[in-house]
Amino acid sequence: MTLPAETPFDQPDLAALLEHSDAEALDTLGFGVIGFDDDGRVQRYNAFESQAAGLRAARVLGQDLFLAVAPCMNNFMVAQRFADARTEGVPLDDTINYVLTLRMRPTKVKLRLLYLPGATLGYVLVQRP
Repeated sequence: MTLPAETPFDQPDLAALLEHSDAEALDTLGFGVIGFDDDGRVQRYNAFESQAAGLRAARVLGQDLFLAVAPCMNNFMVAQRFADARTEGVPLDDTINYVLTLRMRPTKVKLRLLYLPGATLGYVLVQRP
């Protein structure tokens, strides 16, 4: 599926679009995309996020998002929301202001947390100023 490069961060139904997009389409987006499975393992990591975070996809794919890649998100604001949505079987689409602190100076970002019941992956989208 082709996801337009100009797809906005706040695009409605973005979780469904991401679920059916290939890696090449994700790489055209102007914000970070991290897709992870029910075990927390990163399965998708787009070029924008790789460049912005300074982490190559090869280093991130297959790693635990909340323990190895971004432990600064292993809290009630991010990781717990995904756990609750999965446990309750409800969709998650929250946008929060956040400060990333791992491997960089503190950086203010917006995170969009996306999960659809029955979907293969949950997504953390990262919009930098």
